[in-house]
Amino acid sequence: MCEPLSVGVHACRRADVGAEKSVLIMGAGPIGLVTMLSARAFGAPRIVIADVDDHRLSVAKSLGADAVVKVSGNAEDLAGEIERIQAAMGGDIDVSLDCAGFSKTMSTALEATRPGGRVCLVGMGHNEMTVPLTSAAIREVDVVGIFRYKDTWPLCLEFLRSGKIDVKPLITHRFGFSQGEVEEAFEVSARGRDAIKVMFNL
Repeated sequence: MCEPLSVGVHACRRADVGAEKSVLIMGAGPIGLVTMLSARAFGAPRIVIADVDDHRLSVAKSLGADAVVKVSGNAEDLAGEIERIQAAMGGDIDVSLDCAGFSKTMSTALEATRPGGRVCLVGMGHNEMTVPLTSAAIREVDVVGIFRYKDTWPLCLEFLRSGKIDVKPLITHRFGFSQGEVEEAFEVSARGRDAIKVMFNL
């Protein structure tokens, strides 16, 4: 579990997450959830997470999100969703981490973040996006990206050792390593639904 957690840790470093910085996370999949746990470990006092899936949002809430917001995949809903996200935060959004990587999620992050804030692109849902960069530039929102991680394992291990981060609730399914169980595990993972991290017992 250090491998996915490393993505969240690297994202929080790049986005300069810390105490007194409120955080929005777009996407409550496995990477969004480890990013949320990392942001809390880095000291973020308030974290809002947005996703299209009710089950994933309930998991995010159970893992410590201060508020969750259900959004749609429809670009026409963007303005109203940004208002709901900002209301859920109850103040400025200092840092947004897009863990989905689609035009709509990145647009939401860019528009919701306060002037002078920072947006980090974590997810890679689309190779190319159409996003409101001019509006973000006018408000001097910094945009950074990550590709996997670098030099994160010592800190991840320390977070796990100290109990500052508990990744065990993210492991939702375990399978043996027979041919049938391997095939079933990949099917469960591909279906999504209530699966977050699917592990093999070797």
